[in-house]
Amino acid sequence: MSHATDPGSAVVEVSDDRSRVDLDVVWGFLSTAAYWGRWRSRDDVAEQVRGAWRVVGAYASDGSMVGFARAFSDGVSGAYLADVFVLPAWRGLGVAHRLVEEMVERGPGREFRWMLHTADAHALYADFGFAPPNASCLERPASPERARLVEGTS
Repeated sequence: MSHATDPGSAVVEVSDDRSRVDLDVVWGFLSTAAYWGRWRSRDDVAEQVRGAWRVVGAYASDGSMVGFARAFSDGVSGAYLADVFVLPAWRGLGVAHRLVEEMVERGPGREFRWMLHTADAHALYADFGFAPPNASCLERPASPERARLVEGTS
């Protein structure tokens, strides 16, 4: 896994070119740093990336991946934003904002109803119109077994 050495001076490009996604970077982050994704196997993550409706990566000037987002959708009216992350050295530079903007505002789903679950970065998502669920939103939580995996408890 390679990383650009100077995030402060590097130009970051966002792209929805699926062939550019560095699964090692995605797996490396999700399996070690993401509170929401550590329970998944590498095969699970590979399948999720492969089967995603759309993926967006952020890339340093040397081509290394520094951020990622994926979405699943019916392709017509709604989409779910998932696995948004930026590597720690690249945070605070607007990379997450650019990832979400490309995914939500600039892609084929810009008119969709978007959903996501997150325990953090609420201000970032509010910039794109995300708000707390309203009275029309119902949710069936994961099974207790899955919830323990996601929460990291035994």
